Amino acid sequence: MVCTGNICRSPTADGVLRKKIAQAGLVGRVRVDSAGTTDYHVGEAPDRRAQQHAKKRGYDLSNLRAREVCASDYVEFDLILAMDSTHLSFLKRSCPSEYQTKVQLFLDFAPEYRQSDVPDPYYGGAEGFEQVLNLIEAGCDGVMKLVQLQLCAQSR
Repeated sequence: MVCTGNICRSPTADGVLRKKIAQAGLVGRVRVDSAGTTDYHVGEAPDRRAQQHAKKRGYDLSNLRAREVCASDYVEFDLILAMDSTHLSFLKRSCPSEYQTKVQLFLDFAPEYRQSDVPDPYYGGAEGFEQVLNLIEAGCDGVMKLVQLQLCAQSR
């Protein structure tokens, strides 16, 4: 999961997907991480508002720390999800050609929402963080469907 500073959207998606992975009994089989396109907040915990809103829905983001996307991410991860089209452009530009298919928009996994970007809640109020959580929960449900299909195919 990738956003700008890795303190709002991408760590929220990271925390939501980790919980869904745990609920599906897939801990140890699926690796989840998040990063930012910039180094603005490296080492920092997620924004306190993101943590508060996530906690109300049962997601714990407190152990996550911001990091910047690095070249090895393109090799190590099967899927790299951009929170918005700006992040997608950045990732596509910095991604080696052989890994381009790994880079996708996060909301492509939530077709019930007819938008491509998870809006940045950083400069807004509580409703922005709630909207982001709604989008992220839907997107993570779609990602889980893909994960389960891939794991099922691998076991055959």
